[in-house]
Amino acid sequence: MTTATRTRPAALILTDTAKARVADLMSKAPAGAIGVKLSTPRRGCSGLAYSVDYVTEAKPFDEKIETDGGTLYVDGGSILYLIGSTMDWVEDDFTAGFVFNNPNAKGACGCGESFTV
Repeated sequence: MTTATRTRPAALILTDTAKARVADLMSKAPAGAIGVKLSTPRRGCSGLAYSVDYVTEAKPFDEKIETDGGTLYVDGGSILYLIGSTMDWVEDDFTAGFVFNNPNAKGACGCGESFTV
C-alpha cells in the first residue's frame, strides 16, 4: 500500500497585490528580518485587530506562507481566527493598507479597526 502525500493548502490566501506588498516590505526590511508576521492582538472596540510587523524569528506554531517576494508568518495563536481569510493590499486616493476578507469575523467596529469572532 502506498500513501500519497498532498500539500496542505495555506490557511490564509494572499492576493497578488498582497504578495507584491510583502515583497516591497521585505526589500526595505531591517537587518535580521526573516519575513513579516500577521497577528491578531486584542485591541479596539470589538476585541481583535490585524497587525503586520517584521519578524526576526519564527515561533514553533507559526504558520509559514512562502511568496515569491518573501515569507508571511501567521501567529500560531491567531491562526484559528484567520482560517479561510483572504489578505489583500488596497491603495486609493485616501488610504493604503492590508484589507482582510475574514469569514470567521462575526462583527466589526464602526471604524473597521477591530473585529470579533
